[in-house]
Amino acid sequence: MDDNILKQYLADDPPSVVPLNIRPHFESLDKEQQLYAHHISRACFAGTRIVLRQVSSESESIYDFIMTLYHQCKGNWEHLRSETGVSEVALRQFLLYSAQFLGNLGNYKSFGDAKFIPRVSEEDLAALSLASPEANRLFIKIKDSLYASKTIPPMHFGYPNAGHISTYYPDSPDITKEEITLISEFLSEEKKLLPENTRLRKTPDGDFEVLIASEIELPSAKDRDVPENEWTLTGKLEGKKLKLVYGDHRKEMGTIADELEQAIKYAANETEKKMHEQYVRSFRTGSLQAYKDSQRYWIKDKKPMVETDIGFVETYRDPHGIRGEWEGFAAMVNQERTRAFGKLVDAAPKYIPKLPWSKDFEKDEFLSPDFTSLEVLTFAGSGIPAGINIPNYDDIRQTEGFKNVSLGNVLNAKDPNEVAPSFVRDEDLEVFKRCRDDAFEVQVGLHELLGHGCGKLLQETSPGQYNFDVKNPPINPVTKSPVTSWYKPGQTWGSVFGSVASSYEECRAETVAMALCCDFEILSIFGFGNGTDDINGTPGDILYAAYLQMARAGVCALEFWDPKSRKWGQIHMQARFAILQTFLGAGSSFCDLAHSKDDLSDLSIKLDRQKILSHGRPAVEDLLQKLHIYKATADLEAGQKMYDQLTHVDEFFASKVRPEVLRRKQPRKVYVQANTVLKGGELELKEYDATPEGMIRSFAERDYI
Repeated sequence: MDDNILKQYLADDPPSVVPLNIRPHFESLDKEQQLYAHHISRACFAGTRIVLRQVSSESESIYDFIMTLYHQCKGNWEHLRSETGVSEVALRQFLLYSAQFLGNLGNYKSFGDAKFIPRVSEEDLAALSLASPEANRLFIKIKDSLYASKTIPPMHFGYPNAGHISTYYPDSPDITKEEITLISEFLSEEKKLLPENTRLRKTPDGDFEVLIASEIELPSAKDRDVPENEWTLTGKLEGKKLKLVYGDHRKEMGTIADELEQAIKYAANETEKKMHEQYVRSFRTGSLQAYKDSQRYWIKDKKPMVETDIGFVETYRDPHGIRGEWEGFAAMVNQERTRAFGKLVDAAPKYIPKLPWSKDFEKDEFLSPDFTSLEVLTFAGSGIPAGINIPNYDDIRQTEGFKNVSLGNVLNAKDPNEVAPSFVRDEDLEVFKRCRDDAFEVQVGLHELLGHGCGKLLQETSPGQYNFDVKNPPINPVTKSPVTSWYKPGQTWGSVFGSVASSYEECRAETVAMALCCDFEILSIFGFGNGTDDINGTPGDILYAAYLQMARAGVCALEFWDPKSRKWGQIHMQARFAILQTFLGAGSSFCDLAHSKDDLSDLSIKLDRQKILSHGRPAVEDLLQKLHIYKATADLEAGQKMYDQLTHVDEFFASKVRPEVLRRKQPRKVYVQANTVLKGGELELKEYDATPEGMIRSFAERDYI
């Protein structure tokens, strides 16, 4: 691989290691609440190895290698260095790689899905491995997969038959996108079997196995979501066998269920108890119908002191966009910050009608969700988001509701060594730095509550039954004609829009936020201004920082676009690039990329604050209307065509802007999280230094992983 290309894949030097501070919030809980959080935290982290297996085939062994070296030297890394004879630089490079690896729970970036490789040499790692026979055994096992491959495709997630890697399709290098699609359609539409907790394997003789995460290797028929467990396929896969294989991640699923059974003892109410009972049932038997029931109880558990959700949730990293990555969190509610979100929930019915579509394309009733600001004790998974809107099941979201959470200590975590933000003009730096956190909190709130929370899917809910007047269908505001498409029985938003669905929906939610943050009444809910238009005052500063921050994210997004495959590796950044293109196309020099040098080394974003309301907002609302209507009417053809055009990277962005983005890129944060330890009936909270050594120790002391 070319050295210039290889540089893009080197581990961060150094990674941005930040603490996830939680002590005052944890200590404000009573003993029962602390014990409840303790067992949920352990259940979440008990899924660590599931995530490692979902990232790459080598990640679990890399994890064991790091842990083995830690235990061998008991955390005294200088002693390990002197014993093995490696240099201080080599040891430091190993520790930096380990911190980034643990912060992503694998050797592919959780944000971008690209492999990162150690800066420490293979020879130095070999020397470190000689500290113990087990470390050496693990090193021999992983050494060929630690570093760069000979070609670029395996450095990125994607469909295996295109040369990429995806362990959602283990040991199946020749499985095709068409085969995955055909099996997915058979299971979801004919058998009504949900895919989130599954992996799909193609056997050497060309048959297929669906691996279902469960503790029990052969659940009884009454505990399974489908009574059968094997079929002979027809059509394009004529004669091939498809078999359900239970017991994937069985050890971990059992530990998780055991911890949640302990949590039930300390649940605050019957709703929480029933929620955990359904989690346990799902994780022991593999039933996602039980998991959906847990989510129904979860959305009914209003304003808990300890908030949690756990399971196979987000499908971003599966190239097919349907299989979920393990995640789980335990968090404390920040009552003061939650009050502002509560006001936004109360006001939501007033602001949803301001979005650019008629009531025909909106839910009949806004299902007021719980919206809380959380301080995270534990977030187990490959990365930590700033906010969450779940569950992802459309049938629950459309008719029963959902929850929103904003993760306060994630938003506020700071790297003391952070450099000045790239691509922001000197004259904008003061307002950008002063207002970006507040602007981002506004954006996250609107994105999660009203972005993901708004909108109706036009559906034929069962044969001949519709959730709209099919004889007098609503007028499509894009075409100005009656709608001609909708979701058929058994179809979902994800099954129709497939791999584009996740990024497309993130773009829709972001544009809702960009449209509504222009409303000064909404800004006043968050404490900025008195609700009157004030583009040059404090609320205008927040609005300007929000638009500038989005434009900057669109530029920085190019780090996550691969010029070889010409594909995006991160769905949120693809969405933000689409919004940047919308800003740039808004006219009258509303937004420009300014530079005077041919190599773009002085590139900056020039955004006209005075034109946000006159040019920025209308352009955003035009995009939002199309995104929403195409989604609501199941119009994949129009939606995909528009989205592909908006996220197309032309020669200027590919050959001029992207190299400058890579030159200025900054490491993404990785978070050091606390542990809770029960000793002699007393619960202790252990926090760790925000250093690579602290990160490694925090994992090493989770001896149940």
